[in-house]
Amino acid sequence: MTQHAPPFRPALLAPQHWPAWVGLGLIWLVARLPYRILLAIGQVMGWLAARLIGPDRRGTARTNIAICFPELDAVARARLLEANLRDSGIMLIEFALAWMGSTRAIAQIPVTIEGLEHLEAAHASKRGVLLVGAHFSHLELCARLVSQRIRIAGMYREHDDAAFEWAIKCVRLGYASAMFTKDELRQTVRWLKAGGAIWYAPDQDMRGKDVVFAPFFGVPAATITATHHLARLSGAAVIPFFHRRLDGGGYAIRLAAPLPDFPGEDVIEDTARVNAVVEQMVREAPSQYLWMHKRFKTRPPGEASVY
Repeated sequence: MTQHAPPFRPALLAPQHWPAWVGLGLIWLVARLPYRILLAIGQVMGWLAARLIGPDRRGTARTNIAICFPELDAVARARLLEANLRDSGIMLIEFALAWMGSTRAIAQIPVTIEGLEHLEAAHASKRGVLLVGAHFSHLELCARLVSQRIRIAGMYREHDDAAFEWAIKCVRLGYASAMFTKDELRQTVRWLKAGGAIWYAPDQDMRGKDVVFAPFFGVPAATITATHHLARLSGAAVIPFFHRRLDGGGYAIRLAAPLPDFPGEDVIEDTARVNAVVEQMVREAPSQYLWMHKRFKTRPPGEASVY
């Protein structure tokens, strides 16, 4: 049960796509470097990123941290912001490795994985699995690390440049069984019904009709209801996908037990349960979360913008 890579089209070599090809070449070159050297480069890039990131993104991260951690004083929030901005530089290295690191290079990354028995049990019972993660810088790299043990598929947002989209989908299909866009819900449901596993992250503010307000760090956040609907339509188990980068390099991955009695009858209650799981993930590694995303951009009627 695998998906084939999309065919190459000569139009992808048109001049408007040349910047994308240059970027892809740089990513490929970076991914060829030894892991320890990449860690050092990531630290340098992180230091630069913390100083070069624009005021809008910096302000968004600062606001999100203040909203979600009101118990921290100003000094502690400033330290968390600095650590988070540094993390954005390391993120570039992690994406390069996830997309274009060789099988040998990926095998050399230190990683511990707990809870694979939950995936194996679902696979043995021919039940689909939704691996629910969150937008950490290492989301895709950790998904690839898991795929070394058990093949999984993924959900993603298409890239604007057609050449970049083609190339990245091809490399993803080298380690993922399939890749589905957010609009390919029927294909996703069929995949889950057939017993497939899919990882995705439902923790961004995506405007649309399938959105409800559910608490995130105690604040109403516009959240997609896809987890509830996919589980309801497919009968898939919903397994939280925890992952964090360790000091000194390497990753710790934990697959929790499937959420019990999920889905329920109430879509808002189920979405709140998913947000609670994501919040737990964030609290375990707060500096590694994507705070630069405007998570609270959409407000309930009558509430003012927080940004």
